Amino acid sequence: MTLSFYWYPKCGTCRKAKQWLDENQIDYQAISIVDDPPSANQLLSWMEKSDLPPKKFFNTSGKKYRELNLKERINDLSPQEMADILASDGMLIKRPVLTDGSKVTVGFNEETYESFWK
Repeated sequence: MTLSFYWYPKCGTCRKAKQWLDENQIDYQAISIVDDPPSANQLLSWMEKSDLPPKKFFNTSGKKYRELNLKERINDLSPQEMADILASDGMLIKRPVLTDGSKVTVGFNEETYESFWK
């Protein structure tokens, strides 16, 4: 089974995750989160499957997050509104996102990758 690996090549965390996948010989399709961002429906589905709070899908350290003043607004947004905002700009999404269609991880943590994807 090939995983979908949404990443931003200039992101150090994404490069570490990619290296881990390569070293562990895990099949994946690399997808640019900026050039081909996931749709709002995809994001909503991931939110449900991940068991993470929807706001964990936001790249809170990003410039765009600050420009949109999302820190002040995020707690008042519905999951649908969050998904719509995230789908509008891949740079808003915490990366990398790795999914097999039924499981989803956001960000890179070696222990999480070991338990989910190995």
